[in-house]
Formats: sequence, C-alpha cells, structure tokens
Amino acid sequence: MDATSVLAQNKGGFNFDNCARNAALNDKGMKMPGAMKTGTTIVGLIYKDGVVLAADTRATGGSIVADKNCEKIHKIADNIWCCGAGTSADTENTTGLIQSQLELQRLQTGRQPRVLGALTRLKQRLFKYQGHVSAALVLGGVDCTGSYLYTVYPHGSTDQLPYATMGSGSLAAMSIFESQYKDDMTEKEAIDLADQAIQAGIFNDLGSGSNVDVCVISKTDGMKMHRSLHDQKLNQRGYERKAGYVFPRGSTAWLKETEQIFKNNIEVTPMQS
Repeated sequence: MDATSVLAQNKGGFNFDNCARNAALNDKGMKMPGAMKTGTTIVGLIYKDGVVLAADTRATGGSIVADKNCEKIHKIADNIWCCGAGTSADTENTTGLIQSQLELQRLQTGRQPRVLGALTRLKQRLFKYQGHVSAALVLGGVDCTGSYLYTVYPHGSTDQLPYATMGSGSLAAMSIFESQYKDDMTEKEAIDLADQAIQAGIFNDLGSGSNVDVCVISKTDGMKMHRSLHDQKLNQRGYERKAGYVFPRGSTAWLKETEQIFKNNIEVTPMQS
C-alpha cells in the first residue's frame, strides 16, 4: 500500500464505518453494551489551611457488595490526592498513570508538581477516550500558588469549586454542603462537614456504605489520612437474622391447585454380556 492510500484512509474527523455493522447486529437481536451503573459517594472542600477529601469504602458489583473496606482516595503526588468514582479498575489505572508521570516530572525538574498540571493531564487522558474510561474524579491539593479543588468528569470536562460531590450519593452529600458550608473553616470543622456529607450518601444511597475515609492536605502540616474514621460500619443491620422460619399452615393463600399424572413409559433394554 502506497503512502497516498494510507493518507486517504487516515483522514481526520469522525469515522462512521461501524454504524452499519452495529445496526445489522442490532437487527439480529444483539444488545449493544450499555453504561454500567456504579455506586460511590466522594466529596471535597477547601478550608482555611488546605483541602479535605473524603469517600465511602463500599465497592459493588451490580447488586453485590464486593468489598466493604476499599480505598477510593488515590495518591497523585505528596501534595495532590484524588477521590475516584466509577469503575474501580479505571480510577486506579488512570490515577496511577498520572502519578507516575508527575513523579518523573518532579525528578526531572526538581520542583513540586502543581495541582493544575495534574488536572490538565487527567482531563486530557479522559477526553482522549471520550467517556469510555469510567473515572469520575474529585482532585484536590495545595502548591506554591494556593489550595485547589476540581471535579473531573469521565468525558474530560472539569469544574473548579470551593466544595464538590460526585458519585451516586452526590445529591445527598451536596445537601449537607449547601446547608452548612462556610468560608475559612478550621480543619476540624472541615473534617466534620466532610464526614457528615459522606454519611448522608451512605444512608441514602445503596451503592455507598461501610465507613468514611478522610484525607487532609494542609499547607503547613502536609497530608494526613484518616482511614476508617469510625470504629464501626455506619449502616450495620440492627438485628441478627435467626436460622429457620416457622410459618403456620394457611399463612399463604392458595390461588389455584392443579394435579398432573406422569406415566412411566421408559423402555428397559436388557444388558448384553
């Protein structure tokens, strides 16, 4: 194949080659893969001396709780951390890749990475895959220019906010922030508010649960991780299920009764020796 043919095939713009194929498969009854529903509550807020990030610790696979104590707060750099919602493999792989790139940059330049630099790398990575990498992120950190908090959506769009929530429990968590957030909060006030926001997600969203992880990134004290902030899981069942159930006869009403007789028509063949 000559160079002209290669250039003709690699034209810019959108490519609709698979549209006819997908339509034919759909006509034959093949169901196209859809987006997977995920469950998480992650939050972040800026306080007087830095940034507080928090997350629940439940990982689900459909309707099954796969892990009751997973870590959803990922390290990007010593001064930059990130909460991840979505597919666990996508959030861990994406944040791990950016962490590696920023560490190489730090070693090459001898300077602490900027939060904006981490944001740019994350959004470019996610935009490249047009939302097929299911990673919704709350990025927070401090550098020589100040404290920053960003949300990064799977398609690559971003927001800069004083407080943010993401995940299936985000609306419940946002109700706490909207009613109680204030500027220049102390570290304890910020931790308590983030804790309340995650608890709101845990109690109002089936995809969120177990415990609360809190990460504090301070300009003066560096990073402090509070793993499993509470001694016990927050949504424990208040009773123990007893083995066996005894229901009196007649507890369930009979709608109809049918009787069918099966005849044995199996022929028996003698064995040959």
